[in-house]
Amino acid sequence: KPQLLIKMSGEFPNIQSTHSLVAKHVTKEKWDKLKDIQTKTCGFTLAKAIACAVEFDNQHCGIYAGDWDSYKDFAIVFDPLIQEYHGISADAKHTSDMDPSKVVGNINPEVPVHSTRIRVGRNIDGFGLSPGITKQQRIDIEKLMSSALSKLTGDLAGTYYPLTGMDEAVRQKLVDDHFLFMSGDRNLAVAGMERDWPEGRGIFHNDAKTFLLWVNEEDQTRIISMQQGGDVKGVFERLSRGIKAVGDSVKAESGKEFALDPRYGYIHSCPTNLGTGMRASVHVDLPGWTKEGVDKLKARCEELAVQPRGTRGESGGQTGHTYDISNKHRLGYSEVQLVQVMIDGVNTLWKEDLELQKKHGM
Repeated sequence: KPQLLIKMSGEFPNIQSTHSLVAKHVTKEKWDKLKDIQTKTCGFTLAKAIACAVEFDNQHCGIYAGDWDSYKDFAIVFDPLIQEYHGISADAKHTSDMDPSKVVGNINPEVPVHSTRIRVGRNIDGFGLSPGITKQQRIDIEKLMSSALSKLTGDLAGTYYPLTGMDEAVRQKLVDDHFLFMSGDRNLAVAGMERDWPEGRGIFHNDAKTFLLWVNEEDQTRIISMQQGGDVKGVFERLSRGIKAVGDSVKAESGKEFALDPRYGYIHSCPTNLGTGMRASVHVDLPGWTKEGVDKLKARCEELAVQPRGTRGESGGQTGHTYDISNKHRLGYSEVQLVQVMIDGVNTLWKEDLELQKKHGM
């Protein structure tokens, strides 16, 4: 059972993000019920969980979990919020499926895809999540991961680079490769994820730079598979093998497994990532859709259950027509389903792009 705190200021906070899910789901009545609870794994509180929604006025979601217990101890807030965000029913169960042989087809060879990247998050049971993790737990996770990663073999074998005491040349190389994650994100800082920076954080990548891990960023691990070109199935296959190899290694080392919830799938610090925690994306040229209009592209992507983002921040990126297209959903669908949706969506968008190029006389 979570401990009860003797006294907290307990004043109902001013939630500045008035349109956030937190503003809707953290009522005074719920606050009064939960405000004195401290979770067992790392003493997390509801006040810490909603810090971003209180501090900023621009949050859509606005809540983070400090450990797996947060989802259970603060369930009267998290459950309805998660159901609303992900569009799932109260009794929904989540099923994971990482079997690449079930993916049908691939992105067609003529589609102008620059690169493919699939990432997931994984957190190890029994340790806090980034917003709540204790200093010692963070160090223990890094030790465990560093040791587990050193045992990877074949094309997954590589090097772990701790952020602490990192050599300047190594740092610059990781920046140039766009592998390095930085401090200074105000959201992450307010959420408690940059405490004791940079201790306990690091980056692993294999020799080919196609398999990466971030340790102790927004999640204890972010596992990433990527390469040039559009072989989504190949990227998913490597990710699947890599996750299994890392998971097996962690289990052999510590007896612990990745936190997996029957309702919420793989536990993540941000409830928007629950379920698969997976973002499968490609960078693809869509000149016809660009001419047709970015708003129309967004609407079409919505129908195909994918999300377009500009590459390098702005809409359309450097060329003016390269987009990052990724699966929209995380929870309530298996990994195989989401990869399939992304592949089919990109193939469809390109077929339509050719028609639009004709229409606009390009």
